[in-house]
Amino acid sequence: MKRKQKRFLQMTLLFTAALIFVPDIGLWSLYKEKHLVKPPEAAEPQTLPLGLGDGQLFTWTDGLKRKDWHDYESIQKDAMRSGKGEHGKPYPLTEEDHDDSAYRENGFNIFVSNNIALERSLPDIRHPNCKHKVYLEALPNTSIIIPFHNEGWTSLLRTIHSIINRTPDSLIAEIILVDDFSDREHLKEKLEEYMVRFAKVRIVRTKKREGLIRTRLLGASLARGEVLTFLDSHCEVNVNWLPPLLNQIALNHKTIVCPMIDVIDHNHFGYEAQAGDAMRGAFDWEMYYKRIPIPPELQRADPSDPFESPVMAGGLFAVNRKWFWELGGYDPGLEIWGGEQYEISFKVWMCGGGMYDVPCSRVGHIYRKYVPYKVPSGTSLARNLKRVAETWMDEFAEYIYQRRPEYRHLSTGDISAQKELRKHLKCKDFKWFMAAVAWDVPKYYPPVEPPPAAWGEIRNVAANLCVDSKHGATGTELRLDICVKDGSERTWSHEQLFTFGWREDIRPGEPLHTRKFCFDAISHSSPVTLYDCHGMKGNQHWSYRKVRVTVGHLGGSNHLEPVFSLAQACAFPSKQFCFKIHHILFQFNFVVISVNIFLFLLSIQIFRSNLNENGSDPAQRVSVLDLFPERCFTILALQDACVILTEALLEIFSSNVTAARHAAHELNVLYYILKIISGRKISLKKPKQTNKRNTPKKNKNQPNIKSIAVSPKEAGVYELKISSLDTTLIC
Repeated sequence: MKRKQKRFLQMTLLFTAALIFVPDIGLWSLYKEKHLVKPPEAAEPQTLPLGLGDGQLFTWTDGLKRKDWHDYESIQKDAMRSGKGEHGKPYPLTEEDHDDSAYRENGFNIFVSNNIALERSLPDIRHPNCKHKVYLEALPNTSIIIPFHNEGWTSLLRTIHSIINRTPDSLIAEIILVDDFSDREHLKEKLEEYMVRFAKVRIVRTKKREGLIRTRLLGASLARGEVLTFLDSHCEVNVNWLPPLLNQIALNHKTIVCPMIDVIDHNHFGYEAQAGDAMRGAFDWEMYYKRIPIPPELQRADPSDPFESPVMAGGLFAVNRKWFWELGGYDPGLEIWGGEQYEISFKVWMCGGGMYDVPCSRVGHIYRKYVPYKVPSGTSLARNLKRVAETWMDEFAEYIYQRRPEYRHLSTGDISAQKELRKHLKCKDFKWFMAAVAWDVPKYYPPVEPPPAAWGEIRNVAANLCVDSKHGATGTELRLDICVKDGSERTWSHEQLFTFGWREDIRPGEPLHTRKFCFDAISHSSPVTLYDCHGMKGNQHWSYRKVRVTVGHLGGSNHLEPVFSLAQACAFPSKQFCFKIHHILFQFNFVVISVNIFLFLLSIQIFRSNLNENGSDPAQRVSVLDLFPERCFTILALQDACVILTEALLEIFSSNVTAARHAAHELNVLYYILKIISGRKISLKKPKQTNKRNTPKKNKNQPNIKSIAVSPKEAGVYELKISSLDTTLIC
């Protein structure tokens, strides 16, 4: 056997042996695993690997033990649920389900609430980093305080069930339901019987209508937990919501913490994050709550870490119980509701504490369609706001009075106790608060606002109608109406004055008395509606440009005069309508080119015909432009068509948008034909000197055309006047 054959045989045997006996790869290992090794006993299905492990302890560099507080068994059960409304999906609604009776008692669709599970699952929309965070093992327990007044049955029970199912039992000291003098039967004995199943739930009732602020104070005064956690009665807490809040308080007891408040839709109960999600709480100088972006200076390397916020949204927060009472709790002089979120926010910052929003804690909240119950007479949100301003805002209160002069004459009641508390706690002044805490608020809501760019009516020149918001609220679609200046009846129903402000949004009203609604459009083809102003531009960002549209009628002068001028977006009875000159030119450029080619070929043909008629005598030859006066019927026909199309365009402008657009296109094409035939530049605004590049070279025997104009003489008859330097031809 040759040497090469021996080596080939050796290599083949070695490869075969490796294929059979190499561990974990060879055929022998597969046979052994299948037949000789006993399989393990069937085990329970493994939970999803969502975090570091249920209950594992970790020791940090600061020596404090930390723990993964996720309840993976509960997370697994929620993931397996199915049904209408599960995982926070919108409940499918029919037209009948939108009946007003479903909203009348609660301000949200109680029909949907009654038809989705009390323990429904929610989507985990936290930042991914939250799933791997660990918190202190030794967290303080909390009393969860939930005030309610005539709350819906299922919305209240769903709040309780979500807390029980998604909160570690060891962290709940108690759940206190504070009934603010409800008169609905299901909130009396029936509620008592239902809550017996929950050992840590107790119900406290007021003897008269106290309002939200004093009801919270009553619950806080009865609480035994180390931390007070305030929630509303129509909430759903999300995965692992409580440990991130308590952890921040455990690290600094002079801290107020707020969860991210997600939106539960009042129609279909779909669950989603607020627009912009993590943003700082702020206010304008009429004391409306606002949200502003987190400035780069405060952005963390980990977006899921807590961040400072100047003011809270309102009813959802946690605070150390002892620290809350050191601050004096809520001002007991505040009536029913309103202003309390500013009072507690200013107080905690100015008196040595801090406030943070915690992205890893998420709580869904139903924002009502409207307030379904009556507020007792004699109460006033304005009075509450003035009381807060006079106690805490020092000289900055003047900016509020400038915008709300009616506040100056309101009585705040006795605020001497609040002034004394501020002095006792050695609180800083409001100027410090604006400089150190809310330093970015004036960027969006300056105390002294720059003057508006413009204000007045918005008139559509073509239809000679004005935009009218009719004093509408959120969702109102803008319409055109007869302008008040033109003699329309001056009634309260008309609202035709608008302000284009420094934020580049448009608001109803004069500059000093604008309303809190802005022109809003979700796309270039959608209707323009009123929506709550947010100051973040986006759908409410408008720009002003003078646009002269290339559609006109031919007047007595030698140039086209514009018949209408539109802003970037105009409100029509049914649709937005906007013409842009560059859009028309781009779309019909090929038509103009075709006309140019046609006229060039026609000119050659006419020139050849003239050449044949006059022979070789140069003196008898004329240019193409000299021949056109003899064929004035051609120009007359084109200009006549221009006039007819212009009149048709004006007639259909407000009723048929598509037809108007096509008419405008045709008119522009005819305009360019006239421009080419006349051999000179036609101005849209005023006559200009002849463009020498487009003017034929002068010839001693050739008259120079000076102007072309058409004017109506009688019905169906037009006079065409073509003037040259030495003669005038009238057809």
